This record gives sequence, structure tokens and C-alpha cells, in this order.
Amino acid sequence: MDAALYGPGGFYVRPGGPGPAGHFRTSVHASSLYAGAVARLLRWVDAELGHPQGLDLVDVGAGRGELLAGVLAALDPETAARVVPYAVERAERPAGLDPRIRWVAAPPERTTGLLFANEWLDNVPLEIAEDGRYVLVAPDGTESPGGPLDDADRAWLERWWPGDGGEAGGAEAGGAAGATAGGAEAGRAEIGRARDEAWAAAVASLERGLAVAVDYAHTRDARPPYGTLTGFRAGREVPPVPDGSCDVTAHVALDSCAGPDSVLLTQREALSALGVSGARPALALASADPGAYVRALACAGEAAELTARGGLGDFLWLCQPVGIRAWGGPATG
Repeated sequence: MDAALYGPGGFYVRPGGPGPAGHFRTSVHASSLYAGAVARLLRWVDAELGHPQGLDLVDVGAGRGELLAGVLAALDPETAARVVPYAVERAERPAGLDPRIRWVAAPPERTTGLLFANEWLDNVPLEIAEDGRYVLVAPDGTESPGGPLDDADRAWLERWWPGDGGEAGGAEAGGAAGATAGGAEAGRAEIGRARDEAWAAAVASLERGLAVAVDYAHTRDARPPYGTLTGFRAGREVPPVPDGSCDVTAHVALDSCAGPDSVLLTQREALSALGVSGARPALALASADPGAYVRALACAGEAAELTARGGLGDFLWLCQPVGIRAWGGPATG
């Protein structure tokens, strides 16, 4: 999986092209309302920190920098002037990016502000296990049994993937494989330990502030019985063949990533708390100001997509405070 996504010729590091936006639709690409919501969350963090002279905004898995550009555009001038934006990506810096955005390969150390990771953890390579052994995957997607699980991976499964998954595992980091068939009853599971470690390292880079991970996710009481490993290419779901031609991804056991004082919310809950509403505008506006009504109606449609049940609204937000109080939606504004 690591080689397929980040190795020579890997999906995420190829020069040129449209980047991830050309292959799948994320909340960032769906509407500028998403960047506006993140801007409001950044302002909440800014207030909690006492409005520091330098307010760091770290976007982990930044794609082509679309979210950072949107947040900077949504901020008031005084706050924007204090923001130090970092795009964390392994691909090359795209041409024409706002020069204020610092392009880095890893989260900088000792930052103060907001660390935001939208659909990053689902692309952190993971192991897949089956019947107590690792699954090895060839570049053409062919699977074969590997060696027995090591103690750390077996312990992770026993704690975080209940049922028959404790006797199972996931695909080797060198290549994520084939079909999602199998399921817990067949002894197949996805080992999220690498995601836990990646998130812990990202959070550790924050000196004070809030770290937020947003992703396709599941929790311990609802692990997917057949796994979630899949691929995406040009807007379509495809077999996850690890040859660099497609995105290879698996949903995140986000509860296992959680640290002290973390809050887990659905995207619907989080965006609602940040002022994103899919409510239709009042019909009276249509006669008073038709243009404003059309614009408000379009915004309501975009908000509805971002918060839809069975869609983007079911994404999970893991909100982890560092040296400030927890943010948990309506209770903290």
C-alpha cells in the first residue's frame, strides 16, 4: 500500500494532473462551506489560545492545498494576517499555490493552533490479516498467505476488532489488496495500529491547540464484517490493485486513534455546530430578493450534501485538544 500510494510512480506523488480531486469527491471539493466551517473552528481555537501573534494552521494530507486556500479566503483580514498555514504532503508543491502556504513533508514541530486532517488517515498504509496470518499482495492484486501476526498486531485486533477478527488481520504494507470479501466470520480484518501511531505523531507536533481528523470511519461496536479496502480512479470505485494507478484506501478505526479528552462526532453534528445548515431559505426572500434566494438555495443544497445521512454527513470527526479545553460541537460553540 505504501509503495502503491507514495513510492516511485505512486498514486499520490505523480507530478502534474488534477491530484486527488480528479479521482474522488471530498467535502473540501464539494463546497466552500466546508472551508468556511474550518475557518470558524480556527477562530474558536484562536480565542481559546488568547489570540497569539502566530496562529498555525496545519493541513495534513493537503492534496493540492484547496482547503488551506479556502480557509484563508474565509477568514477576516486580522486573523488571516496572523495565520501561518502549512500544507503537509508528500507530493510536489503545485504551481500557482498561495505563497503564504508553506509546503512540508511532515507536520512541523511545536505548533500552536489547529491541525486538521481531512481524509488522510484512510490512506495511511495498514496491514490486513486473515485467519491469524498477514495477507501478502502482488502488484496485480493477487493475494497469498503471509506469516503469522506479530504480538503487537494481534493485541491490537484483540482489543479493537472484536469477534473472529481477533484471529485475523489485513494486507501487508507493501500492497493493499483485492476484494473486500471475507468478513469477520471468515477471519479477515484491517489492522489500524499504523493509523493510531500516525495520528499520535501528528498530535504530538502540537504544543497547544486542537487536532481534528475527519474520515470514513467505524467504531468498535460496528466494525465492517467484510472489511472496507477498495480503490478509486477517475470518480469510480475500482478493485484496489496496488500498482499506482488508483487510490487504495480503507476506512479508519477512529476510536482506536483517540487520545485523552478526545470527542468523536459525526460530520453532521460537527458542521451543524459550525453553522452549516441545509435548511431551505424562507420563501418570502424569493419575492423580496430573488438573487439572494437563489444563492441561499444553492448554499442549502451544498450544506445538505455535506451533512447528508448515508453520505458525507456520516463521516466521523475526532477532535483532540492539546493544552486547551475540548471542542465537542454545540457545548463549546
